Amino acid sequence: MEKATFAGGCFWCMVKPFDQWDGIHKVTSGYMGGFIENPSYEQVKTGTTGHYEVVQIEFDENIFPYEKLLEIFWMQIDPTNAGGQFHDRGDQYRTAIFYHTDEQKAIAEESKVKLVESKKFNKPIVTEILKASEFYVAEDYHQDYYKKEPEHYKEDRKISGRDEFINEYWK
Repeated sequence: MEKATFAGGCFWCMVKPFDQWDGIHKVTSGYMGGFIENPSYEQVKTGTTGHYEVVQIEFDENIFPYEKLLEIFWMQIDPTNAGGQFHDRGDQYRTAIFYHTDEQKAIAEESKVKLVESKKFNKPIVTEILKASEFYVAEDYHQDYYKKEPEHYKEDRKISGRDEFINEYWK
């Protein structure tokens, strides 16, 4: 299994889009990129730890290639917003692709260039491509939130503005 790690704003909304495909073994919510070891959600949500909310995906490259993961990732976010995602504001909700290998880095950079060249957005693409660092698993209640708390998940997603954005830019 290989790993891919993406920051796309609130990790609750980033699990389900990846969680439903053959070749995806596991999607875990967590934190990456900051300077505090073993951070808690309470710490990360302050926006002062340097951590991003992320999903880490374990996948079989032979069944589900990394390029396809990137396609799904881009279609979940507003890559032009440096201040967070939708109604979630702050550094912890910034977007990023965390690469685990030089090959992932090259593929991610190529996918970003393609997005820029597509002219789909009239503002700069600000999603960063960063080397993966220590991944810290989020608390149990955050894992598979869309399954555990489906009504709250649906309501939060509805008011976030994410789906309207996706429908405008990606449908």
